Amino acid sequence: MEYGLLGLIILIADIYAIYQVLTSSTSTLSKILWTLGILLLPVVGLIVWLIAGPRGGSVRV
Repeated sequence: MEYGLLGLIILIADIYAIYQVLTSSTSTLSKILWTLGILLLPVVGLIVWLIAGPRGGSVRV
């Protein structure tokens, strides 16, 4: 039962991440690559997306 609940949580988080990727203002290629990464590697892709993907503010250096 624990693994089923964990799988459901990961599925919901992946769907949220994919939705955020597809509604972002990045390029189409970037959207495709992020979506493929999240779909092919659900846990690792989600963690990488959480670290490197979303950009809250537009900070330019």
